[in-house]
Amino acid sequence: MAVEAYLPTIATVVVTALIDSINPCAIGVLILMISILLGKRKSMHDMLLYGGLYIFAVFLTYLLAGIGLTYALSTIPLFVTEYLSIGVGLLIVFAGLLEVKDFFWYGKGFSLQIPARFAAKIDRYAQNVTIPGVILVGMFVAAVELPCTGAPYLAIITLLSQYFDFTALLLLVLYNVIFVLPLIFILLAVAAGKRLSTFKKWKQDNRGTMRLFIGLMLIGMGWLLMLIANGTINFG
Repeated sequence: MAVEAYLPTIATVVVTALIDSINPCAIGVLILMISILLGKRKSMHDMLLYGGLYIFAVFLTYLLAGIGLTYALSTIPLFVTEYLSIGVGLLIVFAGLLEVKDFFWYGKGFSLQIPARFAAKIDRYAQNVTIPGVILVGMFVAAVELPCTGAPYLAIITLLSQYFDFTALLLLVLYNVIFVLPLIFILLAVAAGKRLSTFKKWKQDNRGTMRLFIGLMLIGMGWLLMLIANGTINFG
């Protein structure tokens, strides 16, 4: 039975985006950049400017990638989408199991994380605290983490591609706004006087828990895609 063209509910988009927003890489790079700015004794205005540009670059790159992928998938015939959704669902379940594995054995074996060579480049680029530099870092972070940690986004994109119209586009924008909310919160909190070390410690202490939540959500989303594909569930 082929997939019927229904959009996911707002709740599905919001919950997935909230869990995906606990993104260790994007958060880690922002923390690194703020620490560099503090070390250079940059003004609060500069911190908000550079941090804001970094966040906007992450947002725009993720959004444009999402629009491109959603449009590309929407051009695939609906009967093919059934098998595509099942394949994507299995891939997302596998990604979820890898994330859950990292809760118990963090960093051991294969993990969904940015390759070391790209991580080194991100650290190097982050040292270039200029307007073009922080925009480049944001774009680069979004581009390299999408294949590694973008499974929640892929799930939503696959669902939205079943009926890609203006409503689907708005849901995609909503997803990406929620995705960058933690980055905005951290930037504003540090600007308001919160110690950066608090966020560094929180990220370090909770990285395993973040992996667990993301993993469980991915397993659920993968099964949801497969159930939609065989006609068991639709959003009506």
